[in-house]
Parts: sequence; C-alpha cells; structure tokens
Amino acid sequence: MPGKKYQEAAKLIDKETVYEPAQAIELVKQTAKAKFDETVEVAVRLGVDPRKQDQAVRGVVVLPHGTGKTKRVLVFAKGDKAREAEAAGADFVGDQDMINRIQQGWFDFDVCVATPDMMSEVGKLGRILGGKGLMPNPKAGTVTFDVTKAVQEIKAGKIEYRLDKAGQIHAPIGKASFDADKLVENLRSLVDALNRAKPASAKGVYLKSIAVSSTMGPSARVNAAAYR
Repeated sequence: MPGKKYQEAAKLIDKETVYEPAQAIELVKQTAKAKFDETVEVAVRLGVDPRKQDQAVRGVVVLPHGTGKTKRVLVFAKGDKAREAEAAGADFVGDQDMINRIQQGWFDFDVCVATPDMMSEVGKLGRILGGKGLMPNPKAGTVTFDVTKAVQEIKAGKIEYRLDKAGQIHAPIGKASFDADKLVENLRSLVDALNRAKPASAKGVYLKSIAVSSTMGPSARVNAAAYR
C-alpha cells in the first residue's frame, strides 16, 4: 500500500492526461515530498525491438545542467596519461594498483575511464566491473586516450543511456530542487540524443511514450509528440 505522502501527491497528477513537458516537470517538482533531494527520472518507451542487435539503442549525452550529483571518476592510465587524468580532476588514477584494489573488493567510485593500452589488463576485471555496469566502453566514451575530455564531461553531467529488455530507456535528468526550466532543458537534451540514435531499421513510431517522476513520487506522462 503506497504511503500517505505518495497518495496525496498522486492526487495532483491525472494518470489519463498527457502533459506538455514543462507541465509534467512542474508536477514532478510539486510531488517530490521526500526529506531528501529526490532525483528526477525519465522513462522513454521506444518503438524498437530490443532483441535485435541493430536496434540496441545506446549512447551518452552531456546534460546542459548536470545531474546534481558529482560522480567519482576512476581512470586506468600510466605515465603522461595518468598525470593528465589527475590534472583533469579524476578522483582516482592508477594502473595495476587500482586493479588490485578492485579485485580486493574496493568500489568507491561511480565511473571508470581507461586508456586503450590499459584494456588488456582492465579486461580481466570484466566479470567484476561488468556486473556493476562499470566496465569502460568505447561507445560510452570511457575507453579513450583523451582522458581530459572524458573526465571533464563526466564531471559536467554526462550520462549513459541504454535500452533495456522491455524496450525502455531510464535515465536521471537532475534533482527536484533544480529550476523547472533546467529540468526541461535536460529532458530535451536526452530526448534529442535518443532521436539522433534512432536505428535505421526502426519502423513506425519511434518515441512511443515518455514519463517523468521523482525518486519517491508518482509519474506524469509527457507529450512525446512535442519531440517528434
């Protein structure tokens, strides 16, 4: 049974109504009643077949106003690239020493970046990092020699999106404390990125539905046609 706060918040949102983006964001801000600063999350249902490899929508986008969370970045690099990563603001930098720490159960970071020459060693952590969604990946821009750009973009609010088995994309677009217009712009940036990532083989309506919600609050349906 939903809690009293949730039930009160749910009364503010009509489940049958499809709201314009700015309206939906305002409702989500109003219904974020938790004692902490809730994350505003988006769920987008796409008109693709997640079972088909050529329709596996995946990518990254830098949200113009960030996510409201500063991510701790670990960079696997040696020599000059390690020094470059430190200068760019990486929280942890190393090579075999960091690999050893992770093998011993250390996970005090949010994102991993690796230079290509480190991947033969980092690959040995595939089972450990992969299971937590932390494995560096070229498609996500986290396997690169341009460690400065990678670290700075992650710190600025870069997020990764990935189609799940149900054909949906789930992603954070900020905090409930953000100004509504900043959340609207972050939402626009995410959906624009999804539109650019549309597979050539996708048929019919691509953006099927969009919903926004806060961590503990009810969801509001967004007019997907506003982005088509």
